[in-house]
Amino acid sequence: MAGESYLVAGLGNIGPEYAGTRHNMGFMVLDAWAHASNTSFETHRYGDVAVLSIKGRNVYLLKPSTYMNLSGNAIRYYLTKLPVTIERTIVICDDINLPFGTIRMRKSGSDGGHNGLKNIEETIGTRDYTRIRMGVGHDFSQGAQVDYVLGQLSEEEKAMMPELSKKVIQGVTDWIFVGSDRAMNVLNTKKG
Repeated sequence: MAGESYLVAGLGNIGPEYAGTRHNMGFMVLDAWAHASNTSFETHRYGDVAVLSIKGRNVYLLKPSTYMNLSGNAIRYYLTKLPVTIERTIVICDDINLPFGTIRMRKSGSDGGHNGLKNIEETIGTRDYTRIRMGVGHDFSQGAQVDYVLGQLSEEEKAMMPELSKKVIQGVTDWIFVGSDRAMNVLNTKKG
């Protein structure tokens, strides 16, 4: 319905040393969306926020400034500050359990070992929120997971990001306008 508001949280870590890392996939998508929409982020409490208006809907893009492992603090804060509900909130993050280029939307689910999602669930008290996981692969040896997710994307992966970002943005837009079931049917069948 016109006038509804939505919160789109892209997870990542703040600071130049984390720019372009696998763990910052959510930030990268929101940066691409803001750029394509000719809008910019403003720094507020717990994060940087950009506001879009799409066919009468207000869409708040949030890049939490709490670092990945405390992302729930930012989500909880904006759920109380903005006219949004958990049903109109979607989280975008990286996922080592999916090959690079694979995108999966789910209406709820486990954290899958992702510390950002784990903190959101612990902080807001539910796992029933929509999330989009962007595969980054798991090309690392035992014990090297942290270095891998905090590592830079390869040149080939960077070259794929504009197209992947477009797919995720379209997936979120579909989620807003046609609902999660139909959005998942389209987004989850697309190849990276």
